[in-house]
Amino acid sequence: NMSAGRQFRGCACFFTDNIFVGRFGLHVRYRDGPQLHRDHGRALRERGCRSEEQFQEVLREIEAEVQRRKQLIHQSVERRAIISRCYRPKHPEVYTLQDSFLAPEFLEIVRFCTSPGADLQGLLSYLESFSDKRIYRLPVFTEEFCQAFVDELENFEQSDMPKGRPNTMNNYGVLLNELGMDEPFLTPLRERLLQPLTALLYPELGGACLDSHKAFVVKYSLHEDLDLSSHYDNAEVTLNVSLGKEFTEGNLYFGDFNQDPRPVPQYIEVEHVRGRGLLHRGGQIHGALPIASGQRWNLIVWMRSSAIRNQLCPMCHRKPELVEAEGFGDGFTDPLGDKVPQTVNLCALG
Repeated sequence: NMSAGRQFRGCACFFTDNIFVGRFGLHVRYRDGPQLHRDHGRALRERGCRSEEQFQEVLREIEAEVQRRKQLIHQSVERRAIISRCYRPKHPEVYTLQDSFLAPEFLEIVRFCTSPGADLQGLLSYLESFSDKRIYRLPVFTEEFCQAFVDELENFEQSDMPKGRPNTMNNYGVLLNELGMDEPFLTPLRERLLQPLTALLYPELGGACLDSHKAFVVKYSLHEDLDLSSHYDNAEVTLNVSLGKEFTEGNLYFGDFNQDPRPVPQYIEVEHVRGRGLLHRGGQIHGALPIASGQRWNLIVWMRSSAIRNQLCPMCHRKPELVEAEGFGDGFTDPLGDKVPQTVNLCALG
Protein backbone atom coordinates (compact mmCIF):
# COMPACT_ATOMS: atom_id res chain seq x y z
CA ASN A 1 0.00 0.00 0.00
CA MET A 2 1.74 3.12 -1.31
CA SER A 3 0.13 5.47 1.18
CA ALA A 4 0.47 3.34 4.33
CA GLY A 5 1.93 5.19 7.28
CA ARG A 6 2.20 8.55 5.47
CA GLN A 7 0.70 11.71 6.91
CA PHE A 8 -1.34 13.52 4.30
CA ARG A 9 -1.99 17.26 4.44
CA GLY A 10 -4.16 19.96 2.93
CA CYS A 11 -3.17 23.34 1.47
CA ALA A 12 -4.23 26.51 3.33
CA CYS A 13 -5.76 27.84 0.08
CA PHE A 14 -8.76 25.56 0.76
CA PHE A 15 -9.98 28.26 3.16
CA THR A 16 -9.56 31.18 0.76
CA ASP A 17 -9.55 30.05 -2.88
CA ASN A 18 -11.97 28.49 -5.36
CA ILE A 19 -15.08 29.41 -3.42
CA PHE A 20 -18.09 28.90 -5.64
CA VAL A 21 -20.79 31.59 -5.64
CA GLY A 22 -23.62 29.42 -6.96
CA ARG A 23 -26.20 32.02 -7.96
CA PHE A 24 -23.69 33.88 -10.15
CA GLY A 25 -21.76 30.79 -11.33
CA LEU A 26 -18.39 32.21 -10.29
CA HIS A 27 -15.35 30.84 -8.42
CA VAL A 28 -13.73 33.49 -6.23
CA ARG A 29 -10.74 34.00 -3.99
CA TYR A 30 -11.65 35.56 -0.65
CA ARG A 31 -9.73 37.47 2.02
CA ASP A 32 -12.22 40.18 2.97
CA GLY A 33 -14.92 42.44 1.49
CA PRO A 34 -12.66 45.11 -0.06
CA GLN A 35 -10.45 42.44 -1.70
CA LEU A 36 -13.55 40.65 -3.08
CA HIS A 37 -14.76 43.98 -4.51
CA ARG A 38 -11.36 44.69 -6.10
CA ASP A 39 -10.74 41.26 -7.58
CA HIS A 40 -14.24 40.06 -8.48
CA GLY A 41 -16.57 43.10 -8.36
CA ARG A 42 -16.64 43.52 -12.11
CA ALA A 43 -17.24 39.82 -12.86
CA LEU A 44 -20.03 39.73 -10.24
CA ARG A 45 -21.68 42.84 -11.74
CA GLU A 46 -21.49 41.34 -15.25
CA ARG A 47 -23.31 38.29 -13.91
CA GLY A 48 -26.11 40.33 -12.37
CA CYS A 49 -24.86 41.19 -8.85
CA ARG A 50 -25.60 44.91 -9.12
CA SER A 51 -26.83 46.25 -5.78
CA GLU A 52 -24.91 46.68 -2.53
CA GLU A 53 -27.55 44.47 -0.91
CA GLN A 54 -26.78 41.64 -3.37
CA PHE A 55 -23.04 42.09 -2.76
CA GLN A 56 -23.58 41.83 1.02
CA GLU A 57 -25.60 38.67 0.45
CA VAL A 58 -22.74 37.19 -1.58
CA LEU A 59 -20.34 38.13 1.23
CA ARG A 60 -22.52 36.32 3.79
CA GLU A 61 -22.71 33.27 1.52
CA ILE A 62 -18.90 33.19 1.15
CA GLU A 63 -18.33 33.68 4.90
CA ALA A 64 -20.67 30.76 5.61
CA GLU A 65 -18.78 28.59 3.12
CA VAL A 66 -15.40 29.47 4.72
CA GLN A 67 -16.80 28.54 8.15
CA ARG A 68 -18.17 25.28 6.72
CA ARG A 69 -14.74 24.43 5.33
CA LYS A 70 -13.12 25.13 8.71
CA GLN A 71 -15.51 22.70 10.42
CA LEU A 72 -15.19 20.09 7.71
CA ILE A 73 -12.51 17.77 9.12
CA HIS A 74 -14.03 17.60 12.58
CA GLN A 75 -17.57 17.03 11.25
CA SER A 76 -16.45 14.39 8.76
CA VAL A 77 -14.71 12.37 11.50
CA GLU A 78 -17.88 12.60 13.62
CA ARG A 79 -20.15 11.53 10.77
CA ARG A 80 -17.93 8.58 9.92
CA ALA A 81 -18.00 7.35 13.52
CA ILE A 82 -21.83 7.58 13.67
CA ILE A 83 -22.25 5.84 10.29
CA SER A 84 -19.87 3.02 11.20
CA ARG A 85 -21.68 2.51 14.52
CA CYS A 86 -25.30 2.87 13.44
CA TYR A 87 -25.78 2.33 9.70
CA ARG A 88 -26.98 -1.06 8.47
CA PRO A 89 -26.01 -1.56 4.80
CA LYS A 90 -28.54 -3.17 2.48
CA HIS A 91 -25.78 -4.65 0.28
CA PRO A 92 -22.75 -5.12 2.56
CA GLU A 93 -20.93 -6.99 -0.21
CA VAL A 94 -20.47 -3.83 -2.35
CA TYR A 95 -18.12 -2.30 0.25
CA THR A 96 -15.22 -4.63 -0.57
CA LEU A 97 -13.91 -4.58 -4.13
CA GLN A 98 -14.17 -7.92 -5.94
CA ASP A 99 -13.09 -8.75 -9.46
CA SER A 100 -16.65 -9.97 -10.14
CA PHE A 101 -17.81 -6.30 -9.94
CA LEU A 102 -15.54 -5.39 -12.84
CA ALA A 103 -16.29 -5.58 -16.54
CA PRO A 104 -14.28 -8.44 -18.10
CA GLU A 105 -12.92 -5.95 -20.69
CA PHE A 106 -11.57 -3.77 -17.86
CA LEU A 107 -9.74 -6.72 -16.32
CA GLU A 108 -8.32 -7.51 -19.76
CA ILE A 109 -7.02 -3.90 -20.07
CA VAL A 110 -5.39 -4.17 -16.62
CA ARG A 111 -3.80 -7.49 -17.62
CA PHE A 112 -2.39 -5.86 -20.74
CA CYS A 113 -1.00 -2.88 -18.77
CA THR A 114 0.74 -5.15 -16.26
CA SER A 115 2.25 -7.41 -18.91
CA PRO A 116 5.91 -7.06 -19.98
CA GLY A 117 6.37 -4.61 -22.82
CA ALA A 118 2.98 -2.88 -22.35
CA ASP A 119 3.08 0.54 -24.01
CA LEU A 120 0.82 3.52 -24.62
CA GLN A 121 0.01 2.61 -28.24
CA GLY A 122 -1.08 -0.86 -27.20
CA LEU A 123 -3.25 0.52 -24.39
CA LEU A 124 -4.92 3.08 -26.67
CA SER A 125 -6.20 0.26 -28.89
CA TYR A 126 -8.41 -0.84 -25.95
CA LEU A 127 -9.83 2.63 -25.18
CA GLU A 128 -12.17 5.11 -26.83
CA SER A 129 -10.33 8.43 -27.25
CA PHE A 130 -12.03 11.81 -27.54
CA SER A 131 -10.28 14.53 -29.57
CA ASP A 132 -6.71 15.42 -28.62
CA LYS A 133 -7.65 16.24 -25.03
CA ARG A 134 -6.46 12.90 -23.62
CA ILE A 135 -9.95 11.92 -22.46
CA TYR A 136 -10.58 8.17 -22.60
CA ARG A 137 -13.66 5.99 -22.09
CA LEU A 138 -13.46 2.38 -20.96
CA PRO A 139 -15.73 -0.28 -19.43
CA VAL A 140 -15.27 -0.40 -15.63
CA PHE A 141 -18.16 -2.09 -13.77
CA THR A 142 -20.77 -4.71 -14.59
CA GLU A 143 -24.44 -3.75 -14.89
CA GLU A 144 -25.22 -5.91 -11.80
CA PHE A 145 -22.69 -4.09 -9.63
CA CYS A 146 -23.95 -0.65 -10.77
CA GLN A 147 -27.51 -1.62 -9.80
CA ALA A 148 -26.54 -2.99 -6.39
CA PHE A 149 -24.26 0.00 -5.66
CA VAL A 150 -26.93 2.59 -6.55
CA ASP A 151 -29.47 0.63 -4.50
CA GLU A 152 -27.07 0.77 -1.54
CA LEU A 153 -26.49 4.50 -2.01
CA GLU A 154 -30.24 5.14 -2.15
CA ASN A 155 -30.67 3.11 1.02
CA PHE A 156 -28.05 5.29 2.73
CA GLU A 157 -29.60 8.47 1.33
CA GLN A 158 -33.02 7.51 2.72
CA SER A 159 -31.61 6.62 6.14
CA ASP A 160 -31.41 9.16 8.96
CA MET A 161 -27.60 9.01 8.99
CA PRO A 162 -25.66 12.30 8.87
CA LYS A 163 -24.50 13.17 5.36
CA GLY A 164 -21.72 15.43 4.04
CA ARG A 165 -21.87 17.25 0.70
CA PRO A 166 -19.31 15.98 -1.82
CA ASN A 167 -18.12 19.54 -2.58
CA THR A 168 -19.41 23.10 -2.92
CA MET A 169 -20.85 22.44 -6.36
CA ASN A 170 -22.81 19.24 -5.69
CA ASN A 171 -25.51 19.28 -3.01
CA TYR A 172 -26.65 15.70 -3.59
CA GLY A 173 -24.28 12.79 -3.21
CA VAL A 174 -22.20 10.73 -0.81
CA LEU A 175 -18.61 11.00 0.44
CA LEU A 176 -17.39 7.42 0.18
CA ASN A 177 -14.69 7.67 2.87
CA GLU A 178 -17.51 8.42 5.36
CA LEU A 179 -19.11 5.12 4.35
CA GLY A 180 -15.82 3.36 5.13
CA MET A 181 -15.09 2.46 1.50
CA ASP A 182 -11.53 3.84 1.21
CA GLU A 183 -9.49 0.87 2.43
CA PRO A 184 -11.55 -2.10 1.21
CA PHE A 185 -12.67 -0.70 -2.16
CA LEU A 186 -11.13 2.55 -3.40
CA THR A 187 -7.46 2.10 -2.48
CA PRO A 188 -7.23 -1.29 -4.28
CA LEU A 189 -9.17 0.17 -7.25
CA ARG A 190 -6.61 3.00 -7.52
CA GLU A 191 -3.43 1.04 -6.78
CA ARG A 192 -4.03 -2.36 -8.36
CA LEU A 193 -6.36 -1.56 -11.24
CA LEU A 194 -6.17 2.09 -12.30
CA GLN A 195 -2.52 2.89 -11.73
CA PRO A 196 -1.19 0.51 -14.40
CA LEU A 197 -3.34 2.50 -16.91
CA THR A 198 -2.58 6.00 -15.59
CA ALA A 199 1.17 5.23 -15.55
CA LEU A 200 1.01 4.84 -19.34
CA LEU A 201 -1.61 7.54 -20.05
CA TYR A 202 -0.42 10.38 -17.80
CA PRO A 203 3.23 9.82 -16.81
CA GLU A 204 3.99 13.54 -16.46
CA LEU A 205 1.13 13.93 -13.93
CA GLY A 206 2.55 11.25 -11.63
CA GLY A 207 0.32 8.57 -13.17
CA ALA A 208 2.68 5.87 -11.86
CA CYS A 209 2.56 7.16 -8.28
CA LEU A 210 -0.99 8.21 -7.50
CA ASP A 211 -0.74 7.70 -3.75
CA SER A 212 -4.07 9.06 -2.52
CA HIS A 213 -7.59 9.89 -3.64
CA LYS A 214 -10.88 11.55 -2.77
CA ALA A 215 -13.94 9.62 -3.92
CA PHE A 216 -17.60 10.54 -3.89
CA VAL A 217 -20.82 9.80 -5.70
CA VAL A 218 -22.90 12.61 -7.17
CA LYS A 219 -26.56 12.49 -8.05
CA TYR A 220 -28.41 14.58 -10.62
CA SER A 221 -32.19 14.62 -10.81
CA LEU A 222 -34.88 17.02 -11.95
CA HIS A 223 -35.74 18.59 -8.60
CA GLU A 224 -32.23 18.52 -7.17
CA ASP A 225 -28.87 19.20 -8.87
CA LEU A 226 -29.59 19.32 -12.60
CA ASP A 227 -26.17 20.20 -13.96
CA LEU A 228 -22.66 21.25 -12.98
CA SER A 229 -20.93 24.53 -13.84
CA SER A 230 -17.59 24.61 -15.61
CA HIS A 231 -14.68 23.77 -13.25
CA TYR A 232 -11.51 21.73 -12.88
CA ASP A 233 -10.79 19.07 -10.24
CA ASN A 234 -8.41 19.03 -7.29
CA ALA A 235 -6.76 15.96 -8.80
CA GLU A 236 -3.96 14.93 -11.11
CA VAL A 237 -6.20 12.34 -12.80
CA THR A 238 -9.98 11.86 -12.49
CA LEU A 239 -12.09 8.77 -13.07
CA ASN A 240 -15.81 9.45 -13.63
CA VAL A 241 -18.01 6.34 -13.91
CA SER A 242 -21.69 6.46 -14.84
CA LEU A 243 -23.64 4.15 -12.49
CA GLY A 244 -27.12 4.75 -13.98
CA LYS A 245 -30.02 4.86 -13.33
CA GLU A 246 -32.14 5.83 -16.34
CA PHE A 247 -31.68 9.40 -17.61
CA THR A 248 -31.73 11.49 -20.77
CA GLU A 249 -29.32 14.26 -21.78
CA GLY A 250 -26.80 15.35 -19.10
CA ASN A 251 -23.69 14.91 -21.25
CA LEU A 252 -20.30 15.98 -19.95
CA TYR A 253 -18.49 18.75 -21.81
CA PHE A 254 -14.76 19.37 -21.82
CA GLY A 255 -12.90 22.59 -22.57
CA ASP A 256 -9.19 23.38 -22.40
CA PHE A 257 -6.52 22.11 -20.04
CA ASN A 258 -6.35 24.84 -17.37
CA GLN A 259 -2.57 25.28 -17.70
CA ASP A 260 -2.80 25.65 -21.47
CA PRO A 261 -5.90 27.71 -22.36
CA ARG A 262 -6.57 28.76 -25.96
CA PRO A 263 -7.79 32.28 -26.86
CA VAL A 264 -11.12 30.71 -27.92
CA PRO A 265 -11.81 27.57 -25.86
CA GLN A 266 -12.84 24.51 -27.83
CA TYR A 267 -15.47 22.32 -26.20
CA ILE A 268 -16.39 18.73 -26.89
CA GLU A 269 -19.35 16.76 -25.54
CA VAL A 270 -19.08 13.20 -24.26
CA GLU A 271 -22.03 10.96 -23.52
CA HIS A 272 -22.34 8.90 -20.35
CA VAL A 273 -22.74 5.13 -20.73
CA ARG A 274 -23.72 3.09 -17.68
CA GLY A 275 -20.83 1.03 -16.28
CA ARG A 276 -18.27 2.92 -18.36
CA GLY A 277 -15.78 5.40 -16.97
CA LEU A 278 -14.04 8.45 -18.35
CA LEU A 279 -10.41 9.06 -17.45
CA HIS A 280 -9.21 12.64 -17.82
CA ARG A 281 -6.63 15.05 -16.43
CA GLY A 282 -7.89 16.79 -13.29
CA GLY A 283 -6.92 20.14 -14.80
CA GLN A 284 -9.14 19.64 -17.84
CA ILE A 285 -11.94 22.21 -17.59
CA HIS A 286 -15.30 20.43 -17.71
CA GLY A 287 -18.90 20.48 -16.59
CA ALA A 288 -22.19 18.58 -16.90
CA LEU A 289 -25.13 19.68 -19.04
CA PRO A 290 -28.62 19.49 -17.47
CA ILE A 291 -30.39 16.16 -17.49
CA ALA A 292 -33.84 16.22 -19.14
CA SER A 293 -35.42 13.32 -17.27
CA GLY A 294 -34.66 10.53 -14.81
CA GLN A 295 -31.75 10.30 -12.40
CA ARG A 296 -28.03 10.10 -13.00
CA TRP A 297 -25.56 8.76 -10.42
CA ASN A 298 -21.81 9.02 -11.01
CA LEU A 299 -18.81 7.72 -9.10
CA ILE A 300 -16.01 10.30 -9.13
CA VAL A 301 -12.48 9.37 -8.02
CA TRP A 302 -9.99 12.23 -7.78
CA MET A 303 -6.55 10.58 -7.86
CA ARG A 304 -3.57 12.51 -6.56
CA SER A 305 0.20 12.27 -6.70
CA SER A 306 2.04 13.88 -3.77
CA ALA A 307 5.23 13.90 -5.92
CA ILE A 308 3.51 16.34 -8.29
CA ARG A 309 1.32 18.43 -6.00
CA ASN A 310 3.98 18.92 -3.34
CA GLN A 311 5.75 21.11 -5.92
CA LEU A 312 2.67 23.17 -6.86
CA CYS A 313 -0.88 23.15 -5.49
CA PRO A 314 -3.26 22.69 -8.47
CA MET A 315 -5.89 24.94 -6.87
CA CYS A 316 -3.87 28.06 -6.00
CA HIS A 317 -0.90 27.43 -8.34
CA ARG A 318 1.57 28.19 -5.55
CA LYS A 319 3.85 26.04 -3.44
CA PRO A 320 1.39 24.43 -0.99
CA GLU A 321 1.13 25.90 2.48
CA LEU A 322 0.60 22.66 4.38
CA VAL A 323 -2.13 22.37 7.01
CA GLU A 324 -3.34 19.49 9.20
CA ALA A 325 -5.79 17.14 7.52
CA GLU A 326 -7.62 13.90 8.10
CA GLY A 327 -7.22 10.67 6.14
CA PHE A 328 -5.80 11.42 2.68
CA GLY A 329 -6.32 15.17 3.19
CA ASP A 330 -5.82 16.84 -0.19
CA GLY A 331 -2.97 14.53 -1.13
CA PHE A 332 0.00 16.66 -0.02
CA THR A 333 2.73 15.21 2.18
CA ASP A 334 5.39 16.68 4.44
CA PRO A 335 8.75 17.26 2.72
CA LEU A 336 11.16 14.37 3.13
CA GLY A 337 13.85 16.74 4.33
CA ASP A 338 16.55 15.66 1.87
CA LYS A 339 17.33 17.55 -1.30
CA VAL A 340 15.99 16.12 -4.54
CA PRO A 341 18.82 14.99 -6.85
CA GLN A 342 18.98 16.61 -10.28
CA THR A 343 18.06 13.53 -12.30
CA VAL A 344 15.28 11.77 -10.54
CA ASN A 345 12.45 9.32 -10.99
CA LEU A 346 9.38 11.55 -10.86
CA CYS A 347 7.58 9.14 -8.54
CA ALA A 348 10.43 9.07 -6.05
CA LEU A 349 9.88 12.75 -5.27
CA GLY A 350 8.31 13.40 -1.87
